[in-house]
Amino acid sequence: MKKERKISLRGRSFKGNVIKKFPKRVVIEFERTIYIKKYERYLKRRTKLHARLPEELFEKINLGDYIEIKECRPLSKIVHFMVVRKINKKEK
Repeated sequence: MKKERKISLRGRSFKGNVIKKFPKRVVIEFERTIYIKKYERYLKRRTKLHARLPEELFEKINLGDYIEIKECRPLSKIVHFMVVRKINKKEK
């Protein structure tokens, strides 16, 4: 039997749509707006983040779902976030 280790969640949190799902992680994408002072306009940018997917949430979260992730210690080269909860299902 594996020993469960508690990972402390602290720092930033983001909400976004799941665009890829792997056995132990998901990739979320969300849009942010940036103000460009020179042109006095706003620009839309997309950000992708990888997050660890706990085993208890694996069955509940699918592609297109809107979820919340929270920052934690680095878990691998690209994973620095953990899935906290599912907010909405994919709208058809």
